[in-house]
Parts: sequence; C-alpha cells; structure tokens
Amino acid sequence: MSGFLAFESTHHRTSDGGSSKGSQDMQEEAGRWYMSRKEIEENSPSRRDGIDLKKETYLRKSYCTFLQDLGIRLKVPQVTIATAIIFCHRFFLRQSHAKNDRRTIATVCMFLAGKVEETPRPLKDVIIVSYEIIHMKNPSAAQRIKQKEVYEQQKELILLGERVVLATLAFDLNIHHPYKPLVEAIKKFKVAQNALAQVAWNFVNDGLRTSLCLQFKPHHIAAGAIFLAAKFLKVKLPSDGEKVWWQEFDVTPRQLEGWCPFILSVEIISDQK
Repeated sequence: MSGFLAFESTHHRTSDGGSSKGSQDMQEEAGRWYMSRKEIEENSPSRRDGIDLKKETYLRKSYCTFLQDLGIRLKVPQVTIATAIIFCHRFFLRQSHAKNDRRTIATVCMFLAGKVEETPRPLKDVIIVSYEIIHMKNPSAAQRIKQKEVYEQQKELILLGERVVLATLAFDLNIHHPYKPLVEAIKKFKVAQNALAQVAWNFVNDGLRTSLCLQFKPHHIAAGAIFLAAKFLKVKLPSDGEKVWWQEFDVTPRQLEGWCPFILSVEIISDQK
C-alpha cells in the first residue's frame, strides 16, 4: 500500500526502566536532545544512508507541513502540533529517513502528542484524516480508508509505529515550548504587547520547521524570537534599571547579538522565500 513504509526497529535508545529519576538524570536526559548545527547536519543517520542535507531539509519541512495540516484538521491546539513536530524532529535525530516513512512517523507523533498534551483525538480519527491527507490526490481515498481491511492495516502500522517511536525517544515525552516564557516575559515589558507577542509567536512557529529545537533550549528560542520581533517592529525593549529584558531568559546581549538573530533569521527567512 503506497504512502507507508516499514519501520527500522534496530539501534534504538531504550529507557533504563527505572520508575523515578533524579534531577541530574533528568537534566542529562534532556541534554541528549541538543546538538550543534554542525553535528545535526553532518552526523545525521540519514546522511549515513546517502540522503544529503538538501534532501533531508526538504523532508523535515515536508513532515512539518503535514503535521500542521493534520493538526488543523483534527482541531488540536498549536501547542499539540508543536509537540508532535518536536517528537518527529527528535525521532529523525536518531533514525534515518531512508528506513522510516516520514508521514507514518508524523502520524504516530500526532497521536502521541494529543495524549501528552491532554488533547487526545481517537486513533480512528487520526488514522482516517492522515490517510486522506496522504492520498488527497486520490478521489476514492476517503471511501477506501473506511473499508475494514484497509483501516485495520493502517491501525496495525500506527500501533507498531507507536512502539518504535517511544523506544527511539526513550519514553522521554516531556516537552517544553518557547510559548510560555515568551508570553510571560512580554507581559512585563508593557510595550506594544499584542503586536510583539504575535510577531514573536510567528517566529517561534516558523522555527519549528527547522532544527532549532534540537540546537537551543525553549527559553533561548523565545529570547531570539522576541529580539527579532522587536527589531522587526522597531520596538525598544527595557534595557536598563531593574527590568533588563534579556535577564528574563538567562542570556546576555552578546549571545543575542551573536547566535539568536543569525540562526533565527537565516533559517526562518530563507524558509519563507
């Protein structure tokens, strides 16, 4: 059946099986998902399987677009869509595109994200909507997925995929997003709050289509988004007295001037061309 390929089930990271984790273990576990841009681009499992950077960048954008569409059709919040996208990014940080169909993995990630973010959608709905998007050029797809044999085949594939994704993610489903620190900080600034929040929020959403979440922690991405939004709107942020804005994010002006605008603007702006 077109649209779905077999999963690669070897070389997964697995959890230690402990029922509880100390703070140091949790920090180490979270830290494994952050790499330098060079490491991500040069040491990708897909690269070892012959998929070049340009192709993988296309595949990354493709599954992000798919997830955005799937999430909208399932009527889940943006945070749930963002969680699904990050699950997908993390999966392909450990697994190859050559051995795993991106849309199958993305469908699994959306199903998991719904449960994690407490906005669950029935498995049947996720499968049917996903199938219809994948086969949107086929007029008979909507009727075909309602056939018991076809639906059961897809259900089996997604449930298998759920086990593979969970093993690859080492059951680490704790996701933090830039949205909360971004909004909380802007509330304190008292300058063009609505416009600043909207533009910064858009930068964060655009950044989801890149590898930013694999390179930087959420509060740093939030800081970079606010930094760019303020420049875009020509808004002056608090920079003296007790309310120096960048202190909200534990970053320095040098860091902001250095990596935040470069990475956010280069990856996101080039993404929009």
